[in-house]
Amino acid sequence: MRDAARREWGPLFGAVRDGLVARRWRAIPMTLAAVCLTAALQYVQNQSWGYRFVQDMGAVRAVDPLWLALLRTPLSLFVPALDLPVWGALAQILLVFGIAEICLGRWRTLVVAYVATLAGTLYARVAIAAGWLPESDAQVVDTGPSAAVVGLAVYVCWRYRARFTGALVVATMAVECAVKPNLAGWEHLAAIGAVLIVCAAELGVRGSRRPDPGSAG
Repeated sequence: MRDAARREWGPLFGAVRDGLVARRWRAIPMTLAAVCLTAALQYVQNQSWGYRFVQDMGAVRAVDPLWLALLRTPLSLFVPALDLPVWGALAQILLVFGIAEICLGRWRTLVVAYVATLAGTLYARVAIAAGWLPESDAQVVDTGPSAAVVGLAVYVCWRYRARFTGALVVATMAVECAVKPNLAGWEHLAAIGAVLIVCAAELGVRGSRRPDPGSAG
């Protein structure tokens, strides 16, 4: 059991430990900024004077024009869903974004998070247009870090060979979608699909860079 846990989480745990020991909180400046931004947006959107501002800047709906949704998508990642406790969003960002920032670096973390979020946003439009989801979902406000968190979790597990954990994340999202097939659940699966495509593309690039053993001499 201990050996299995070491194989599964040892490299990831070692990378996170070394990063925190070397730099402490300076290892996750982007994550801390994201936590602060999310908390600030939560405060503002719960004020009578700030709700409309946050909605105009970061609330995405499938009914919105595509160009407007694309403009709002980056900020929508940090706007907590109104029907969920904000501490959940803050904990997700601190834990998953923090691990990803240490293990992947700031920019790769942001790119993977954005790809996952954008995949969920675009899937909602395609699925509603195709009739796979009810038209009423076009009015649902789509905000929060959950798609990015799921995508980052899968990507980090892939990079650090935590295969069982990555498979467990995927299976959990699939079960969630089967038990409660709402817009958020399908967007989580879309985010996972987009990240898996990124992983496959990276594998392809790595393979193309390896020298052909038969070409020597």
